[in-house]
Amino acid sequence: MEAGPWGVCEETAILHGGFLLAARLTQPRPLRELRKADWPRVGPPITDALGEIGARCPSPLQYSLWKKEAVAIVWAKILLPDPPAASLDQGWKEDDFFSVGRMIPDVNHTILFELVKALGAPRLFVRLLLALPQDVHRSELERLVEYIASETSPSDIRFFLDVWWEVMKHQEGQEDATVSMFGTLIRQHGCESSLDDGLQPPKRFKGDPGSLNDPAAATSLLVVLIEGLKQTYRSIALPHLRCYALANLVELLSVFTELQPEGSPLPVAEYLDKVSSVVSLWTSDTESQFHHRGLDEMVKEAERSMSLLSRAKLSREELFVGLDFLCSLLHAWGEELQGTLNSSEELCYESYRLLDTLTTFGKNLVCFSETRDLGEDETRVVLELTQITKDFLKEIGASLKSKGLDTNLVSSVAMTIIEQKLDRHMEMCSVFASEKAWAFSKDWVDCLVKNKALFQKPELVLKLLETLVNFAMLHQDKEARELQMQVTKAIVECYAELSLTDKNKVISGVLASWGGPGLSLNLQVVMEGFQEDLNVTFNQITKSVSDEGLTKAVASVARLTLLYPEATVKQVCNLAVVNLGAHQFLAQILCSFPALSFLETHNDPGRPRSLVVRCLEEAVWGRLSTAREEEQFLEFLAFLLQPSSAAPLVSPAEVTKAFVLPYLKSGSVQIELSLQILSKVLGIQSCSEEHWIKSCHLFPLLLSLCKLLDGYTKYWHQPRDQHFPSLETKDLVLNILCQLCEVVGPETAPSPELWVQSLAWLHRKVASLDWTVGLRLKKLYGDHFKNEVPATLFEICTLPEDEWTSQLLPAYGPGSGLLAWMECCCVSAALRETMLKLLTVNVDNPEEVNLFSKGFLVALIQVLPWCSQSEWKRLMHVVENLLQRQVLHVPYTLEYVQYMPLLNLRPFACYLQFSVLFLRGFQLLCSSSCSTWLPAEAWLHVVQLYCSSLTDLLGSVKSAAGPPSHSAEDRAPTQEVSFVCIQMFCHLLHVAAMLPDKGCSEPLVVVALEILSQYEVFSSADTSPSNTLRRANERHFLESITDNVGDEALRSTLLQKLSKLGARSAGEPA
Repeated sequence: MEAGPWGVCEETAILHGGFLLAARLTQPRPLRELRKADWPRVGPPITDALGEIGARCPSPLQYSLWKKEAVAIVWAKILLPDPPAASLDQGWKEDDFFSVGRMIPDVNHTILFELVKALGAPRLFVRLLLALPQDVHRSELERLVEYIASETSPSDIRFFLDVWWEVMKHQEGQEDATVSMFGTLIRQHGCESSLDDGLQPPKRFKGDPGSLNDPAAATSLLVVLIEGLKQTYRSIALPHLRCYALANLVELLSVFTELQPEGSPLPVAEYLDKVSSVVSLWTSDTESQFHHRGLDEMVKEAERSMSLLSRAKLSREELFVGLDFLCSLLHAWGEELQGTLNSSEELCYESYRLLDTLTTFGKNLVCFSETRDLGEDETRVVLELTQITKDFLKEIGASLKSKGLDTNLVSSVAMTIIEQKLDRHMEMCSVFASEKAWAFSKDWVDCLVKNKALFQKPELVLKLLETLVNFAMLHQDKEARELQMQVTKAIVECYAELSLTDKNKVISGVLASWGGPGLSLNLQVVMEGFQEDLNVTFNQITKSVSDEGLTKAVASVARLTLLYPEATVKQVCNLAVVNLGAHQFLAQILCSFPALSFLETHNDPGRPRSLVVRCLEEAVWGRLSTAREEEQFLEFLAFLLQPSSAAPLVSPAEVTKAFVLPYLKSGSVQIELSLQILSKVLGIQSCSEEHWIKSCHLFPLLLSLCKLLDGYTKYWHQPRDQHFPSLETKDLVLNILCQLCEVVGPETAPSPELWVQSLAWLHRKVASLDWTVGLRLKKLYGDHFKNEVPATLFEICTLPEDEWTSQLLPAYGPGSGLLAWMECCCVSAALRETMLKLLTVNVDNPEEVNLFSKGFLVALIQVLPWCSQSEWKRLMHVVENLLQRQVLHVPYTLEYVQYMPLLNLRPFACYLQFSVLFLRGFQLLCSSSCSTWLPAEAWLHVVQLYCSSLTDLLGSVKSAAGPPSHSAEDRAPTQEVSFVCIQMFCHLLHVAAMLPDKGCSEPLVVVALEILSQYEVFSSADTSPSNTLRRANERHFLESITDNVGDEALRSTLLQKLSKLGARSAGEPA
């Protein structure tokens, strides 16, 4: 209404005319003295005026607003006093209600109550009532009770019960502008009762509105309602009104007292059943006020009746007054009502409410009596009422109480609740998503599509998917497939709006229900175009590898993972290996889905397997064709095990069982990769007290590694057709074994006895392997077993017998003690130091030193071909130690010295001896007596070890000399270092000349060039006057030596390098 609630307009003029006609009909008495009996004669002009206004309103909603404003104007006219004559001039300026209030003649409550009755607007009445100040709304309700109790008619009773029911259903926060302005107006102006309605003098009141949130205000209203029923119940004769009255009283005593259990809302299925029952009753009852309403309105009103909120509770005393009264009513009306109900074919709404509320009330009474401390009289009342309620319900026919509901109606009600977003619509979404009987009707699909935003919760998406799959398994026709496509699209759109955390919840649910194949297992429409979608999506992802593209990529993969988890994971795994540099980005994407850490059981529930690990096995493992692919696979796997900012997607134990344990045996082509994987996973800290390795068949794993080490002792004699890990991998095996011995201890076994038994088992198995393998397990063995070594080792070492024991080994005959000693030195740095400490050589006996030195060289050559890089470095430390202690005698010969060098070579003596020792070793190794000892494949490995030692030796020389200086004052040993470099270069060429032609020149070229570069640095730093002559002579000497090298590639490369040295010193006199 454009003029506002209190504005004067065409509609208020019509209303004014209606009241003028009514006032004329009451003459000579004024309207304010109207009695109930006069309304049928006086009321029509007023109701006709409202009817005329309604005919002018463009919509029913507009008319309902006008009815509300008309009632508010009448009620305000009753409550507000007329302004004094002196204030009339100001009133029309300052008072919004002044003009419209002056248009309406003075009226009383009779007109108000009869007008509301005529309009059928109890809800409107209650909303305006509760907008009044607290003491006013109680007094107004008391006036209504008083009015109803006098000359009571069935319509009066109906009106009173309707008002009561609306008071209980009222919810705060739903006041519109008219109601709010009405309450504000009354509080601002105060209120004065009409003189004919009571004896109270005029008064002014300002206070809060009579909110039901105020316990005292709410309780006082409830008490007034009970009192009203006490005053009027004798006038209630009609069965349906008696049911109505009892239902109201029972509902009040159930909800607004301590009888109601705390926090016990109706289960949603029961709630839906009740709302549907109410709608069904209203639909079939032609006399119901809701019969001609639409389904939306009926559902909304039915839900209001299910959603009573107990904002206040009656006191214990008021409760038992009410229970006593209810007891008396059931005694008075019960038998007659039972007969009436049983003779009826169908329930009306009022009788349904009574039976429903009494059923709940009876349960609450039982709970109340069991959980509360009641007095004797209170217990008597509760027990009596419990029995009466039970007997009453017992006598009602079962057919009335259990009439089945039409499934279509129930589904329509549920969908209406969802579409209207009524109080419990989110719970209804859950029922909607999982109720298979409704699914895939046209209305169901339309409801889902229209209300997708309400289904954006992981639990709802999962229920929808389950319903979808169930339907797909039963319906395969073309129409059903089209519906499936439509619904799948809607569900995927709901899923797409979820957070990543919620998407993972959905994926977890999909995997738990359908395993790795996911929806594709039973939903054929998912597979249509899926492979193309998969390829296109990942093609885009791999082209936009960046942190910025991660979020978008994760969203795309999330959609694919929902539809077909297994295929999506396999695609990621495959691309991580074959797409250069994309592995870490793809691992980040995969780790965004912790749900994929799902464990599959398949046909063996006792041995669950990781989905991701299985996908890795099937899509990648065994198909790695290049070292680069293996490297990317390792890095991808490492990221899955330890992502930077997410939970691990696979566990070390799962990875070890899948990619390590089955392949740790000779002949396995994946053995090197498996060892690298094992090394990586052992570096991952265990998250629990019990180390994860315990679940990986620990002692068989240790034995497999020991067998590999045993195989290395026969490495050069392994069958060529059987794959065996390279010697470069030996250090990896040793490191793994060392790591295992560190993390494994008695605490990893279930009991000490089992630990000892396991050690004994391993010791027995290892006894058949090379004796050095057992030494590597010392940390594991602890004090349980002694170190078992060849008996000949005791000949050169003073070994304590409480830690060491000898064994007779056929391969270690007389004179093999140094060989055994040197093999011990290879085992570990700690054992090497022990061996050096326990070695017994009498340095005062020249013959013994000579014999030891010759034996040492022979033993060194025997050990060399089977050494890994780390073992060889340990032996080089042994050589250095023995040279420095002068236990090892290596005479330095002058075969590559043109003249006696007048230099201080003492600081470099050890390095020169080192170089000569290598030369002597190769002279022995390349001699005719050893010509058939090494297979052709071994020579490259031997040369690589030799070259790595020369590189280390060159580094030591540089460190001993310090940086070269061109300053005359700062005398650096430049000539000495140049001399050492020349000697090392000549020795290297000597070795190269002795080697069989087996493609060993490449490492030799690298080291030779490095030596020459170092020579150039130091010789050019020499500032002595004779430097130019000496350099020319030395270059000539080096060229003459190099000219004699037989290897063409080596010779030409070195001569080219030497010519460059000569070019730099061109012009210098020779």
